[in-house]
Amino acid sequence: MQASLSLSVSNPAAIPRSSHGFESSIPFPSKPVNLRFCGLRREALGFSSASTYPLSTSRSSRSVARSNKVSASLGSANGSSSAPKSFDYDLIIIGAGVGGHGAALHAVEKGLKTAIVEGDVVGGTCVNRGCVPSKALLAVSGRMRELQNEHHLKALGLQVSAAGYDRQGVADHANNLAMKIRGNLTNSMKALGVDILTGFGAVLGPQKVKVGKDTVVTAKDIIIATGSVPFVPKGIEVDGKTVITSDHALKLEFVPDWIAIVGSGYIGLEFSDVYTALGSEVTFVEALDQLMPGFDPEIGKLAQRVLINPRKIDYHTGVFATKITPAKDGKPVTIELIDAKTKEPKETLEVDAALIATGRAPFTNGLGLENINVATQRGFIPVDERMRVIDSNGDLVPHLFCIGDANGKMMLAHAASAQGISVVEQLTGRDHVLNHLSIPAACFTHPEISMVGLTEPQAREKAELEGFEVAVAKTSFKANTKALAENEGEGLAKLIYRPDNGEILGVHIFGLHAADLIHEASNAIALGTRIQDLKLAVHAHPTLSEVLDELFKSAKVSL
Repeated sequence: MQASLSLSVSNPAAIPRSSHGFESSIPFPSKPVNLRFCGLRREALGFSSASTYPLSTSRSSRSVARSNKVSASLGSANGSSSAPKSFDYDLIIIGAGVGGHGAALHAVEKGLKTAIVEGDVVGGTCVNRGCVPSKALLAVSGRMRELQNEHHLKALGLQVSAAGYDRQGVADHANNLAMKIRGNLTNSMKALGVDILTGFGAVLGPQKVKVGKDTVVTAKDIIIATGSVPFVPKGIEVDGKTVITSDHALKLEFVPDWIAIVGSGYIGLEFSDVYTALGSEVTFVEALDQLMPGFDPEIGKLAQRVLINPRKIDYHTGVFATKITPAKDGKPVTIELIDAKTKEPKETLEVDAALIATGRAPFTNGLGLENINVATQRGFIPVDERMRVIDSNGDLVPHLFCIGDANGKMMLAHAASAQGISVVEQLTGRDHVLNHLSIPAACFTHPEISMVGLTEPQAREKAELEGFEVAVAKTSFKANTKALAENEGEGLAKLIYRPDNGEILGVHIFGLHAADLIHEASNAIALGTRIQDLKLAVHAHPTLSEVLDELFKSAKVSL
């Protein structure tokens, strides 16, 4: 799932905690090395990089003695802090989610003997409790919206009788998809020779991993990829039935008549799309003064007009949900609200169900970090720009890396995979630093929202710090032939750029298939392609890709 991408450059303490409708008492870290900037590289925002450390010795020509036997007893490993002299594996990955899977496949491709440790199920949050099943539900909600929109169908000359759905059938679709993808991931790793070790993994010491109760394996390098879990604030009682997290909601055990969604970020927005399509009324509870605070403000304003205002959705902004009590004994779910600024009581909501969409917390407890003198920051494992773990003294922990949600740089499944691939590149002799500004994000509502790089406020703040100008170009889906043919002209694409040199600072899209369209922009940022070159690119007609074609052509570049 997604996390907020909003940030404040000038004041780290002002960074929104994503769109949470609760009061957080978690302090922000004070050391610059621990600033997360929601996935944006420090140098991209006008800050100098963290201290640069020398890379590990090249592994391109390995002469490591490999043991085919996994140690079956803690034995001599207990109490020993010295690194082993021979290794069971070149690489051990703790966590078999999308990040660990991506790292494992790339490691095998590079010739590394690799094992992956999974204490739950292969696929992690994304496949089993996140991206994959949620998209199955959203596919259903999209179809339902099409069938229920008589005006839209009539414009196309179509007539459809009343649409309905089978709740269990919808739930089965989501579950079956998760099972299928999970099986595909498992089979792909087994086919390539990745050893899958079952059991909870923890770092026992330098280059040593404990799996389950009594198994120890050694590796030249270790990657932690343990992901995250739903974050539930204090005062909220989750019963898994009437007060739920996204984990529970994806099972779709029932569709409430009226559900409150605490948090209006990616998770909350996507579930509002699902529930309203299936007939629920939705109430958002948002701590900040506006809905969708993590999005570019202009895109968020348009999205609210299309995704919220016409639907059976109301909202309370600027309030915290300080206490939520599940339904019991015939009584509804109660939600006690207070003013976010004054802390004065506001009102109490009574609803059929409440979904806690307040973001996610890193899953880093019990990893044995104390064995290597590593302290988490707000639960996140501190890393440098090469994903190398930093200990409590500010020094690098040799041969230890952390990727994905557990390091908090950018809490997206594909970012975790990209970080894992980047680490493997380093281990096999190629220095690689991932540009997080080039990683796209998407919200799969109907229509979709996507973005890459900086929002306009972020870009203008960076420009003020560094002394350059910012320009903005926009194109509408209403001018796109393919969108009009689909009768889906509601949408906007926005380009934020430097007119002096044509550098792309950010692209934001709201409209039909926005999640697919964003990659032309993200690849351009990753490759350093300038707008003046993109102006010459050719796009097939008539396609939605021409929205971006017109966007780049409308930009005014000096060079």
